[in-house]
Amino acid sequence: MSANECLAYYTQPGPLTDAGAHRDALLSVPGDIRGILAAVQGLLVHQALTGLYGFELPEDRKDTAHFRETTGILDRILTEDRRPLAEPREPERRFACTCRTFTLLTVAALRAHGVPARARCGFGNYFPDADWHIDHWVAEHWNGERWILSDAQMDPVQVKEFGLDFDPADVPRDRFVVAGQAWTAYRAGELDADKCGLPGIPGESGPWWIAANLIRDVASLSNMELLPWDVWGRMPEPEDEIGPDLTALFDELAAATADPDTAAEVRSRYATDARLRVPDQVLNAVRQATEPVIPAS
Repeated sequence: MSANECLAYYTQPGPLTDAGAHRDALLSVPGDIRGILAAVQGLLVHQALTGLYGFELPEDRKDTAHFRETTGILDRILTEDRRPLAEPREPERRFACTCRTFTLLTVAALRAHGVPARARCGFGNYFPDADWHIDHWVAEHWNGERWILSDAQMDPVQVKEFGLDFDPADVPRDRFVVAGQAWTAYRAGELDADKCGLPGIPGESGPWWIAANLIRDVASLSNMELLPWDVWGRMPEPEDEIGPDLTALFDELAAATADPDTAAEVRSRYATDARLRVPDQVLNAVRQATEPVIPAS
């Protein structure tokens, strides 16, 4: 696969980043990364951080975090408010979600504007628990010279709250660690896997969490950006021992995906390895229910 073929692949929407009938609405958003980040921040609010914006999210609005498709997300946003997507909604009127949705819409908008972009799954170390690598997603786009990480969730409110000392439009790679980097560092004894995941929740961290995020990252690099709690294939469970065969697989995937210039190489492995490939249905671990990735129309 040539460099041009790789870049062309990431300008095309995948099943979950296709805006469908809302493509023109996405094209109305400014096409530069800062314009896209600002627009996305004006449409979405993280369901766990609404207190920063002065309100508490009602229980009946928490289900939107489970929306997988860009089309469904934009349907809900534009049904509730027909204004152009570049016009910010009041925080309490924004679509409630997680970091993955911020990333998904950013990638969808970049691709609509012809910019090569993809979602990356890994860990941020710029949140209040400074000694943790916390489960997180960001967007990665090609600026003509290099792949750049951008965190759409980090709006001015969160930049101030978390005391960020970098530009969220260009996140340093030692501040957001893609899953492959985390796995390699863990294997080398340089990263405590028990502080990779979600702090303050017993059992929600460890090597299995890094491995699951690595599979999610491989799927995202193959244009399948699932929910952070979707489970499929050979994602280990907390109690599972990661044996030699899986360890070798994760070592291989990590070696490729840690470097943005080689990350796309895992697409061929994803396409042929059932341990990695997203099936038609996955387990939603939060709901403890098997759900179709693409709902029947």
